Amino acid sequence: MNNESGCICVRCWVHGMVQGVGFRYSTQREALKLGLTGYARNLDDGSVEVLACGEAQQVDALVAWLKAGGPRSARVDRVLTEPHQPTKRWDKFDIRY
Repeated sequence: MNNESGCICVRCWVHGMVQGVGFRYSTQREALKLGLTGYARNLDDGSVEVLACGEAQQVDALVAWLKAGGPRSARVDRVLTEPHQPTKRWDKFDIRY
């Protein structure tokens, strides 16, 4: 990702009932609405990893949406976040398998 002013990347791990409930697709829809790039993918431990890159205010809005529980079909117990320095530039927000 280019180092434009105000652009950040955050990696999140979302724990709870977040697989098999359309969580990645809802996250993708929310991220695209906010103009973010990155991805959402299921992890083997039942959590979902989300990488979100874009303007700090929009990234913060997505993290707040995740912490608020995401889509109605999900149950979010906790969201862990950390800043991330990507090794590649994301052009869109993908669902990874």
